[in-house]
Parts: sequence; C-alpha cells; structure tokens
Amino acid sequence: MIELPKQLTLAEWDARYQSLKAAGHREPPYGGPLSRHLEDGDYRLQRLTFDNAPASLRLWNFLLTEEERLRHARAAGKKLVGTMKDLGTVPIMAYAFDEIVAFYPDGAWWIPCVMELSAGLLDIADAMGVDQSFCPVRAMIGAFVTQAHFPLPDLLTCSVGAVCDDFSAIAQRLSGLGHSIHWWEIPHRRAPEQGEDPVVLPGGFAATASDVAFVKRELDRILSVLETLASRKLSDDALSHSIRTANDVRMAMARLRRDVFTADPCPLPGLEMLIVEMLAIHYCSDREETLQVIYDLIKEVDQRRRTGVGYFAKDAVRVFWVNPVADLRAMNLLEEMGGRICGTEYLFTHALDPIPTDIDPMTALAQMALADPMVGATQDRAHRIVRDIVQFGCEAVIVSKIPGASHCALEGGIIADVVSGQLEMPVLEIEVPPVSDPVRSSLKTRLEALVETVKRRRKTR
Repeated sequence: MIELPKQLTLAEWDARYQSLKAAGHREPPYGGPLSRHLEDGDYRLQRLTFDNAPASLRLWNFLLTEEERLRHARAAGKKLVGTMKDLGTVPIMAYAFDEIVAFYPDGAWWIPCVMELSAGLLDIADAMGVDQSFCPVRAMIGAFVTQAHFPLPDLLTCSVGAVCDDFSAIAQRLSGLGHSIHWWEIPHRRAPEQGEDPVVLPGGFAATASDVAFVKRELDRILSVLETLASRKLSDDALSHSIRTANDVRMAMARLRRDVFTADPCPLPGLEMLIVEMLAIHYCSDREETLQVIYDLIKEVDQRRRTGVGYFAKDAVRVFWVNPVADLRAMNLLEEMGGRICGTEYLFTHALDPIPTDIDPMTALAQMALADPMVGATQDRAHRIVRDIVQFGCEAVIVSKIPGASHCALEGGIIADVVSGQLEMPVLEIEVPPVSDPVRSSLKTRLEALVETVKRRRKTR
C-alpha cells in the first residue's frame, strides 16, 4: 500500500513512531522518537511540522544528536577540531585523518531557535559585549562559555579576510577569552585583469592563479597544524580519497535537490531540504552516516515520484529561497501560505559543487574555498542565483535577511535588482529573528502577498 506523504506535528510523529516500531522498523543507534529531544531543551520542535517518512525521522535524529557523537568520539580517543567560518573546506582536510573529527561551532547560531532562547546563549553574548547588533552566530560565544552544547575542541581554525565581519569580530572575542585559534586568510575574489592567469573555479566563478596559490599556502599551514594534532603526516592519496568522499556527498545532494525541486507534486518539504543541505558543510560529525542519510531520502523521494504522490496544491508558487532562515518555522509558514521551495542558496553553494580531482588536492581545496559566494562580489552571487532560478523554474525569490548580519545590509537589494532586471520576477526581502512568533502575523501577510502576486502574474501571461 502506498503511504501518502503528510506533515506531522511532534505528537503525531510520536504516534507514528510507535506504529513503525510495532511493524518492525529498524533504525540507527541514534534513533528514537523525536519528542525525546524535548528533554534536551529543543522546544521549537513543538512548533514545527515534519515530513512523515522514516528517512526524515532519521535525518532529524541525526541532526539533533551531534553533541553525543562528539563526546563519544572524544571518549574513543579522537581529537576534535572546530572549523569556523570556512563552510566546507577544512573539514575535508580533517576527515582525511582517522584520528580527527571536525565540526562547526558556527552551528550554535541555530540554538536560540531550536531551544526557543531558553539556553540563554544570547544573554551571555550580550554580557560579553557582543549584542544584538551582531548576527545570531554570537550564540557561539555562549556555547563556548557554558560548554553545554558541544565539547571544547582540541583545535580551532577560522578563516579571515573576505568573510563576514560579524563572524570575524565574534571569533576575535573568543580568542580574547583564551581560546587559541589558528587563523587562515582568504582574499576577496576578483576577476583576473589583463596579463593575469585566470582560473575557473568550481561553480563557474573566476579567480586569479595568484590568489589560488595564496590560499593554497594558507591551507598548507592549517594542514601542518592538523598533522601535528594527529602526530603524523598526511599523504596526497589520503587527502584525494577524502575529496572523492566529499564529492560522493555532493553528488548525492545534487541529485536530491534536482529531484525534489523539479518534481510535481513536491516529494519533500522545504524544512527537511534545508536541514539536509546543511549536512554538506559539516556532516554532523559523521561523513559516512551523512551519506547514508541522504541516500535514504533519495530512495524515499524516488518512490514518491514513481507513484506520483507528494505535497501541496498544483498551483503552489515555486519559490527560490536565499540565505538560511534564523527560525526554522518560517519554512513551514511559506508552505502554509501556498508556496513551495524549488531552489535555494544558503550561503554555501561552493560546498555543493564537485571538487576537482584532476589536479593537486590542496590546489583543488584552495579553488573550492575561493568559490565561496561570500568572498566575492554580491553581483557574482546574484548571477549564479539567476542561473539556478532558470534551471529550477522558480517564479519568485525570498531573501531572508539574517538579523544583525553585516553582509545582509545591502546584498538583498543587489540580488533583487539583478533578479528583477534579468527575469522580471518578484523578490521579497524579509528579516526573521531566531524566534519569529512576535512577527508571525506580519510575516504571514507578506508571504501570502508574494504568493498572490505570482498567481496574478500567471493570469496575465
């Protein structure tokens, strides 16, 4: 019998979980009912709706048990590396060592949402002089102070230079609190001038060969630090294998995104797609299991596509979403208003692009780091967004500005101008706080207006 997709509340998922267990459902060691995470303070789960597939349950349980994996890894004698801000580069180097597990302390930026501000991390940041004029990633300071959300890493790395000003300031505050950080610099990506050797980066951006060489030297320094931590040298073969494994994750993610964004009806809601895309940059501290989680979702999506079942009305507006949203509930809200996610750009497209395997591995990683949309001109990023909008057939764009984030001050307007100018498509800028309940009514109205605007435009074409 075909099981129809349905979005469930937390209580409904618990009832479904009991039915699955009674029917012999098998799950990984980190499995269990979603509601158990309330004991850890993840109260926002009570406000969300979740896809009803066992593969989605596996995804959520995997996401919400990362701290346990990190503590088990340390107990097993592995070294923990916190890789801050590079969004996908240093973890590939770290996972080439069997002795090392990498994770992103940056992920603390979602804790105020998931725990509905109950952890007090933003209050701690305030007390440390990093107030609400900064991006919610300032919650990371509170996580380091309390040591309650991840074990303190044995090694910290952080990229600086052409990166978010907020994050640089927050990381420097951590350094001032006594946390030793190994910094590495990434320059502003620019197009080659006459006489300079050009390099086409993963994803299509252009850079200079001299900048690639500079970043490679910076990454070589970080590799030396990792080798010291692991007490051994890393071979090119081992690093190349790590790159190929990372590419396996990226190719699986590319297939999942394509199959979900282009299918009608929609086989997987936007909230689950947001969560699974985030795995590409940090693997939730287990790269092999990340791949299995994605494969499970691909299998579920394939079955739903074959049987023609899915979500939302046939006239659901196809939306391209820019920037990860501070409150996960906003993804549910868009769908309630008649939209569906058919394309995304969550600040890390370079972590979704295949890494070159036909060149020196460290040079390949340097190219990938420079392909970060955040280290170049916003116009470059906007043009790639336009390309993806066309590929996925989207009808509108939402730019979710991250509260306090320095890069959000102007980029939304630039992206809107490029998209509107090239595609004549409506663009909505919204700002969503970590807990959006106080602004839910106005947010709902703006999303509903966008949906209605697209539907009216359809009638005039």
